[in-house]
Amino acid sequence: MLQTLLIRDFVIVDQLELDFALGFTALTGETGAGKSILIDALSLALGARNEGDVIRRGADKAEISTHFDIRHNIAAQAWLTDQEMPADETLILRRVIYTDGRSRAFINGVSATVAQLRELGESLIDIYSQNAHHSLLKTAMQRDILDAYAQATPLAKTVNQAFKAWYQLHQEQIRVSQHANEYADTLAELRDKTRELNQLAFSVEDWQNLQQEHARLSHGASLLSGVESCLHCLGEGEVNALGMLAQAQLKLADMQEIDAQLSPMAEGLDSAVIQLEEVNRQLNRYLQKAELDPERLAEVEARLQHIHATVRKYRIKPEDIPEQLAKDGMQMDQLAAYADDGQLAAQVDAAWHTYHQLATQLTEARQAAAKQLADTITNYMQTLSLKGGQFAVALTPVEASAYGLEQVEFLVAGHAGVEPRPLNKVASGGELSRISLALQVTTATLGTVPCMIFDEVDVGIGGAVAEVVGQLLQSLGQHRQVLVITHLPQVAAQAKQHLQVSKAEQEGVTLSRIRQLSDSERIDELARMLGGLTITEVTRQHAKQMLGLS
Repeated sequence: MLQTLLIRDFVIVDQLELDFALGFTALTGETGAGKSILIDALSLALGARNEGDVIRRGADKAEISTHFDIRHNIAAQAWLTDQEMPADETLILRRVIYTDGRSRAFINGVSATVAQLRELGESLIDIYSQNAHHSLLKTAMQRDILDAYAQATPLAKTVNQAFKAWYQLHQEQIRVSQHANEYADTLAELRDKTRELNQLAFSVEDWQNLQQEHARLSHGASLLSGVESCLHCLGEGEVNALGMLAQAQLKLADMQEIDAQLSPMAEGLDSAVIQLEEVNRQLNRYLQKAELDPERLAEVEARLQHIHATVRKYRIKPEDIPEQLAKDGMQMDQLAAYADDGQLAAQVDAAWHTYHQLATQLTEARQAAAKQLADTITNYMQTLSLKGGQFAVALTPVEASAYGLEQVEFLVAGHAGVEPRPLNKVASGGELSRISLALQVTTATLGTVPCMIFDEVDVGIGGAVAEVVGQLLQSLGQHRQVLVITHLPQVAAQAKQHLQVSKAEQEGVTLSRIRQLSDSERIDELARMLGGLTITEVTRQHAKQMLGLS
């Protein structure tokens, strides 16, 4: 449930802290006092898009913070766990909006995205706007309402996904049929290309070794000459390094007997001589094994030329041959599947069977719920000054689509003896408001969201009907937290908690205030709603009677 709302520097609110109770809470106030500010602030805290200048004049940012008790909200706790965010009994959502349009969001003190706020918000609050009855005229909304009432919304989403999967395969089947010859030619070309690349018996490691061998063979003469020159310098020339080092060893050996400080130098020289002798032996071994091999050089060059010619033909690099073969293999498998009409046709048939099976389940769920929903709303109509009226749900079979096998349409008859007709053709504004409210109350009781906010959904309703509406909302408040923005005293009188919105000027600045009313203050507020600006004893007495205080 929603526990607390904190607002700072938002529109015409400088600072506000509201505590909410369980049950039915009414929010009232004069026109223009800023009742919608509460809804706007909550919507932004729940991830709504910021589409206007919401920062109070003179401030550098607006801040909205909401506290929720989620001890019994399994969906919210599961979401927090999935997102690896702190999950406790209390949930805090915070949104900060800056003058340059940027905003920051936080969930339990952890930085979050607006999209995450919106996802989490769906399990916290449902907001029913004052224009909800207008959207009721759209068949898409009627379909969604029936699916929600049938508790088939997840099934409807699955049907939608199954249809899209079938449609994609079906379109692919059409495309394959239209381009069959083109695909066959491409497959033949790929097979020739793959065969030629495979004949190279190519591997990246072999390619590297081949290049190294070619470099060695092609420079064989210069390598042999160079090794011989090195041997000459090291030990085979008249003047060579090893001979000169041997002389230096003898001198140091004699001198270190005189001065021991020369011993490290003698040891270092001995080590150098050992290393040079080893290099000399290795060079000799290399020279003994090395030989010019023009035949092998010709073989290597021929293979290199073959590889280069092949990769140039297909415009790839030698190193990319293995990757190209894998890529071409996948494409050939796909084209081979295209060529096999039976395989693709089987996939299309399987996808259609899955869709039709799910869609049939959805049809059955809708058929079962349609009668129940029609009876429930028809009963509500009798208490909402539509006595003798009738509500019906028509399910008209249509061509299969992402929305199922039927079109959902709400029908209504305003009084007895009249055949129900489509809602968008016969319902007046007042009738539409009452039917919309009945639908909202009916479907809301089936949901799991613990808090519902109704933003002037009682527009177009008055008199005895308003009292019935208040009773409906009061009944709903026994099971859920319900916040209603209303201009009807008959509705507000039945609330458990009453909040008043007022507007005042302070130091030349207009500010909005929201506060909880005591019993005596509720009498004055209801009297104002009943009689206007001038509150008389008659209206006060009427207000007392409505509150059951007289």
